This record gives sequence, structure tokens and C-alpha cells, in this order.
Amino acid sequence: MPFAVAFAEADIPVLGFDIQPHRVEAFNEGRSYVADVPSERLAAAVRTRRIRATGDRSLLSEPDALIVCVPTPLTKNREPDLSYVIQESEEIARRLRSGQLVVLMSTTFPGTTEEIVLPILSQSGLQVERDFFLAYCPERLDPGNRAFTIRTTPRLVGGIGPVSARLVRALYAHVTDQIVPVGSPRIAEMAKVFENVFRSVNIALVNELAQLCEKMGLSVWQVIEAAATKPYGFLPFWPGPGVGGHCIPLDPYYLASKAREYEFHTRFIELAADINEQMPHYVARRVADLLNGRRKSVSGARILLLGVAYKRDLGDIRESPALRVFSVLRSWGAEVSYHDPYVPEVRVSGERIASVPLDRERLSGADCVVITTDHGTVDYAEVIAHAPVVFDARGATRHLSSAPNVARL
Repeated sequence: MPFAVAFAEADIPVLGFDIQPHRVEAFNEGRSYVADVPSERLAAAVRTRRIRATGDRSLLSEPDALIVCVPTPLTKNREPDLSYVIQESEEIARRLRSGQLVVLMSTTFPGTTEEIVLPILSQSGLQVERDFFLAYCPERLDPGNRAFTIRTTPRLVGGIGPVSARLVRALYAHVTDQIVPVGSPRIAEMAKVFENVFRSVNIALVNELAQLCEKMGLSVWQVIEAAATKPYGFLPFWPGPGVGGHCIPLDPYYLASKAREYEFHTRFIELAADINEQMPHYVARRVADLLNGRRKSVSGARILLLGVAYKRDLGDIRESPALRVFSVLRSWGAEVSYHDPYVPEVRVSGERIASVPLDRERLSGADCVVITTDHGTVDYAEVIAHAPVVFDARGATRHLSSAPNVARL
């Protein structure tokens, strides 16, 4: 949706395809379901008649450019699931016409555009670089980031050949100030995965450091803040209950899977992913230890989670570590509830659970309050003042005065 609206605002006619009828309906009525696109902005674009949505794939032959931005999740065995990419490539191939440009935007392993998408599109009988054109352009979108937008974030583009490269540069130049052409789709795919693996590895490093600091009686937050005063050679990352979103928890496995084709084992990258995956269990154990220290069993304890979104001031719960903390504590017998101003309802083990109001009675009635997402709308001084005990897994309280009822990651 952010890209669709950006193209429409650049006076480019946009047709959005989605298999979910309720989203198509909401889109055409100007009701946004994406935090980065206010409904007012979407509605304004819809009113200009430069943008509309449909579920009718027979219209796929109409646009001059097709941008594929479908999910690329993992299977239950933590292997890449490209079924959505394959399915939509097949749908496009059935309707592909001469002159169309196809751009894959979904995050995936290096080689997907050339080894999977291209052979499917070629089944149309059309020839790439002569009849149709193909490129990869990773999304590079940071939800909630107001400083780096679609317009101001440099855009990587990799064409299957020189004509495709020229066309994809011309397309994205309408919405992005800086286009960065690379030599092939593989380079763009690897760059996107590497960007996220870089974050995964560094987050895992500080998550492991947090566990060591606990044993040594040190504040990991003070350690990182001290190290960050060095003006060169250091980049601060912060610990937490795990990683979430649609990229960082998944991309290490995409790269590791591809590496195995070359008889190469990405030990460092997979170790980092494993450390991050274990953090929700570590947080749950710290909560249990905190309760035990107050002579309270985790079984039967009333635990209130503050935040279930994966990121501050967003309502996105994809791969959220807070939900895993929720599930682990419930499996240990705790009575778990949550408050999140951006997420009115979640499913945990198939059960619908609604966000509860955050008030003094709720805080004082909990045996433990766990800060799992550091939303800026929460008054953490008020939380500390009224909760019997607080476990801060996000460092939301680290700049507040020390209190005996607060423990931090």
C-alpha cells in the first residue's frame, strides 16, 4: 500500500491486486489497514481515480509494470516458502503481454528472480529482454520511520539485462530520489538479505551480552550506552525479548537454505538466529525467577504484558516475540493478559484475546507487569509506581529513577 499510494501521488495510475476481498473493499473505500498510510492519505489518492484495487486477476495484462510484493514466510521446518511467489508468477505468466515489466519486491534468497520467476514467466512463450522485462527491487521500508520514507530511502534495483535495468530505474525514479543500480537481481537480493542478517547478528550479540551481564550483576543498557560514546568503530544495537517483523526473523533461514546448495554452512548467521529465537523463553524464565524471589509461583500468577506488537508505536504483530512470551508463560500456568493501544485483539493458541485497559487497578492487581514492547504512549513512571513488580525487557524504564520493584533485561 505505501508504494501504491506513492505512485498514485506521483500521477501514475495504479491498480492493486489482492486475494482478500475485505482488503480490496477497504482499499477502494479509502480505509487504510497499514499504519504508515493514514486513511486520509489513501482516501485522497482514491478520490483522484489514479488508484483502485481488485481481486480480478484477468486484469493482470493491463498494467505496464507489475510489482510482486507477496509474503515469503517459512515452513514449519524453518525452510523458505516461496509458494506465493510461484503462484503469482504463474498467474502473471498466463496473462503476460509484450512490453510489460515485472518487478519482484518480496524479500527472498539470491537467485529467486533468475532461477524461479524467470523460468515461470518464460512459459508464456515471450522472451525476456525482448518481449518482457524483469527486475528485482527490495522494499527497504521501515514501518513507523518518519525520517526515511519511500522518497528519501535509496532504492536498489537489479535488472535481468540492460533494458530491464533501464526500465526499473525509470519506474522507481517517480517515487524515490536516489536509485542505486546493481549488476544483477542476485546482487540486489543478496544485499537485501544481508542488510537484515546484519541486524539479526548484532541483535543476537547484544542479547547474549544481556544474559552475561545478568550473571555479572551489570546493566547491559549502561554498558551499551557507554560503548556508544565511541565516535567510530561501534554501532549500538539494543537487546529485547526477541526479533519480530517480516524480515529479521526469516531472512537468516533464507540465506542459510541457499547456502546449502553450495555445500556451505552459515554457522555464524544460524547461531545468531537461534539466540534470538530463544530470547522469549529467556524472558519468561527471568519473569518466573522474579516471581520466585517474591515467593510466588508462576503457575497461577497474574501477569500483565505491556505491548504485543513487534515494534514500538506500531500495531504489527508479525513474528512478534511478545506473543511467544505470552504463550510460554501461559503454558507454565500463568494467567496472562495484555495491554496494547495499537493491537485491540490477538490470537494465542487459537484463542481470541482482547487488550485490557491500563489503569491503576489493573497494574496493582498484577503479580508482575512485563514490558514486552516499549510503546511511547505508556506512562512508565505510573507503571512503576503502581505495579508490585516490573520486568522491563525493552529498556523502557532505564532512564527513570531506580526502583526496588523493577528488574531489567
